[in-house]
Order: sequence, then C-alpha cells, then structure tokens
Amino acid sequence: MSGLDTRARAKLNLSLDVLSRRPDGFHDLRMVMQAAELADEVYVELREPGFFLAETNRSYIPTDERNIAVKAAKAYFEAAGIDSGAYIKITKRIPVCAGLGGGSSDAAAVIRALNELCGSPLEGEALQAAAARAGSDVPFCLLGGTALAEGRGEVLTALPPLPETPAVICRPHFG
Repeated sequence: MSGLDTRARAKLNLSLDVLSRRPDGFHDLRMVMQAAELADEVYVELREPGFFLAETNRSYIPTDERNIAVKAAKAYFEAAGIDSGAYIKITKRIPVCAGLGGGSSDAAAVIRALNELCGSPLEGEALQAAAARAGSDVPFCLLGGTALAEGRGEVLTALPPLPETPAVICRPHFG
C-alpha cells in the first residue's frame, strides 16, 4: 500500500494566560503559539476498515486508541464519512512530556496526510473540527505558523509571522 510522509512540527507557547474555569471542567486559555522547526517524522498509510495501529521509535508510547494519532485518524474518518483504517509510523524527535505538543502535532500530521490520501474531502472548518475532536492543541498544530489560541486552544486567530529567531529548548529529566 502506498502512504505519505509528512513532518509534525513542535509548538512553542510564547505566552499563556489561564482564565476562568469552564463548565466542562477545562479552563479558558489565551496563548500565543508558534510552530517550531523541531519536528517528528510521520508516515501514514490507508488500511482496511477497523485497522488502526501507530508504531513509534519510543517503546513506552501506546500504539492503540490511547495514542492521540490513532484518535485523530478515527476523528478524521468519522468527520469525512469514510470507512477506512490507518497505519501510522512516527519517528519521535520532539521530546515527550515537554509541553511542545509532540503528540498533538503528530495527530495534526495524521489528519493532513489522511485528507491528502483521501482526495481532500475536508477543508477549513470541517478539518479544524476533526482536529479539535482529537485534542485541544491539534487545531493549532494543523494551522501552524503563529497564532492567538483561545478557549481550550481550538479558537484560533492567525497572527503575522514572527521573524526567524533561534530558540533553545531545554527539557528536564521529568515530564
């Protein structure tokens, strides 16, 4: 079966304001987010209906429906009304549990790849809605660039691109 290779770019929170608690248990947020060059490599292949598997180069990451990339594939197929499955291979380069949106960016890459592999039946708001069903940071990771994110992170306003700026990303030995 033929598949598609794509990159899943990390996200940086340049600012984060935690606002009031919402009735759904989450908090309203206001953040400025920026896509980074640091990226995971994601390969996606269409498979028979009901087949969902995500393999990674990190043995501790789940490969079943607990993996956000698998959740994203299921959300995409449901939104597109397509009866299919997906094989996903993720080469992790974004540190896990570092607040860089690695899982969310992998999920967004899966949605982008599936949409392309399926002939782009979803666009705009429908694609963003599928991303929001997968996770709060997934819509930004699908959009990329620089954006103001509000709500749980799903209400996005594109901002002018920042000038190219080097950044140092440090991760402690705990998540």
